[in-house]
Amino acid sequence: MTPSSTNHHVTKTSFAARAETATHPLSSYLFRLMVLKNSNLCLSADVSTTNQLLSLANAVGPSIVVLKTHYDLISNWDYNPQTGTGARLARIARRHGFLIFEDRKFGDIGNTVQLQYTEGTAKIIEWSHITNVNMVPGKAAVDAMADAAVRWRERKRYEVKTDISVGTPRPESIDSDCEDETVTPIPEYSLEVERNCNAGRKASIVSITTVSQHFEPVNSPRSYDNFDDESLEGIEDAPMERGLLILAQMSSKGNFMNREYTDACVESAREHKDYVMGFIAQESLNTEPDDQFMTMTPGCQLPPEDDEDAVVEGDGRGQQYNTPTKIVGLLGNDIIIVGRGIIFSADPVVEAERYRRKAWEAYQERIAS
Repeated sequence: MTPSSTNHHVTKTSFAARAETATHPLSSYLFRLMVLKNSNLCLSADVSTTNQLLSLANAVGPSIVVLKTHYDLISNWDYNPQTGTGARLARIARRHGFLIFEDRKFGDIGNTVQLQYTEGTAKIIEWSHITNVNMVPGKAAVDAMADAAVRWRERKRYEVKTDISVGTPRPESIDSDCEDETVTPIPEYSLEVERNCNAGRKASIVSITTVSQHFEPVNSPRSYDNFDDESLEGIEDAPMERGLLILAQMSSKGNFMNREYTDACVESAREHKDYVMGFIAQESLNTEPDDQFMTMTPGCQLPPEDDEDAVVEGDGRGQQYNTPTKIVGLLGNDIIIVGRGIIFSADPVVEAERYRRKAWEAYQERIAS
């Protein structure tokens, strides 16, 4: 870790204070969530079925602030936008208070990643608050995703509510004699009337249809008609904005993300502060005075509870582990990402609480020092 990042003011600033100054609405919300839950834990839910994913999210939800998913690992992912896996996961996230992070690691030309983000079967942008990008193809990928997020947000700002009623008007409301006539509907209020008029005979009314439309903010209570009203007490629903994390460093041994690559990631993040929340990295990358980026760090492992002085080994597949104390307390990172250490434990709920507690203690000691 470079001295400039180690001594950066952000590493000594409380999450509550950073919530007040964060430029990204979702970053501000996440910092507030962290303070409310005393948690800076992200669970990497690398499981293979929908039932496993939803059950794990529901069980561990009270301890985490972010749930990291790989939707393409789920063998029976339901793509229905209203009732499918993403929608059900969003419901659990509201109930327990955490954000969903689809670890997609987009890494292609700008047009392709934009389509992968917004279209296709998964429509990731619809249900995932956060995603990430591998910047090997260059800055164009971040530019394209930022543009897609802006346009998606504009489309989602309002939704159309349509009410249709069919009935028969009073006879006195129809007083003209005419040939067959149709009144074309208009958006605000419309009548569709068919009349058969013959000389010397009253008009016969076939039907009348009233169509009324109005626009309503998508974050109004009516937008959640298909969900229960249960949500985490003490904080509102997450903002509609979407956020991006740039994969700037990795925890795997022998990876090719050198300093030149990492510096390019930081440069791109500074160009898109309204969309880029921060980085997946091994160290804080805040170096300029006005940098406020969040850092989420994978490769976190605790030794057994009955032997906390034990050395934490890698997984034999290139993954290198560090403890929450080192990741948060010494390296200045904000959120630890834990997967197998929790999922494969005897009791994931208890183990998630142990990770949450250790990471939060490391944060408190960091800002107090």
